[in-house]
Amino acid sequence: MSDIVVFGGTGFIGSKLVARLSALGHRVRVPTRHRERARHLLPLPTVEVVEVDTFDAATLDRLLRDQHAVGNLVGVLQGRRGVPYGPEFARAHQRLPANLAQACITAGVPRLVHVSALGADSAGASMYLRSKGDGEAALRAQAGLRWTILRPSVVFGDGDRFLNTFAALQRRLPLMLLGGAHQRFAPVWVGDVAAALSAALVGVEAGHTVGRIYELGGPREYTLAELVRLAGAWAGVAQGRGRPLLALPDGAARVLAALLEHLPGDPLMSRDNLDSMREPNVPGGVLPGLGAPELGVPQPRSVEAVAPDYLGAR
Repeated sequence: MSDIVVFGGTGFIGSKLVARLSALGHRVRVPTRHRERARHLLPLPTVEVVEVDTFDAATLDRLLRDQHAVGNLVGVLQGRRGVPYGPEFARAHQRLPANLAQACITAGVPRLVHVSALGADSAGASMYLRSKGDGEAALRAQAGLRWTILRPSVVFGDGDRFLNTFAALQRRLPLMLLGGAHQRFAPVWVGDVAAALSAALVGVEAGHTVGRIYELGGPREYTLAELVRLAGAWAGVAQGRGRPLLALPDGAARVLAALLEHLPGDPLMSRDNLDSMREPNVPGGVLPGLGAPELGVPQPRSVEAVAPDYLGAR
């Protein structure tokens, strides 16, 4: 079986990928700066958790030695402002992929599967999308690297920070104030994303994914307002009706987001998040998608088939 390094393996998607690879018998190395974040992975029999600074180039060379493939799922949703993007976006989305690409070649690991985002573009509307676009460009520019890039829409599943957040807010608030209410999404189940990643890394048709970009979306599109209402209904808020929703105009939404950015902790919404929603978060139909046979997901799961169970359980 293969030896695989998964960066971002302690996160929402990464944990599902690591568990899937371990169940298939592959040896998986998970680097992390904080070992306690990987406690849920320690019981997996073929998983090695390594506490290191994943942003140190020399460390990357050591981590990748004698490995067969690399998966990169590191990402941040918010960060400080900057031009073309702030330091958190630069570090996670551009510098790390560039360092990984070089480290793969140095260590003789030619295979790298990278998770980007729908709308990633070096000239994109937000810092998030611009930094994701530059990260993709760094991979494509590395001679000799056999890369695959996956661009998912918003990812849902048990433990997500998307539908769960909207459900939790509706339990506490009498009214939902929503910016970008009419923006469209194609939510994709975390299990399907993990399956596609696994297929691109070690599947029988993994070679067919080399040098290709895939846009991953679920079987149906929704507006943000529709998803918020569904989250409240499935969580049983207001006898299954969810809270009333007020769609904010752009100016008011940006004022609210600016205020949220100054609260302690990660903001529920930032101005950069609103910038990212200027374009629909749905596959464009030009690039291959989740239904591509080499990804092994012939029937993607819908929000309706999965979310009511875990939202109701909360």
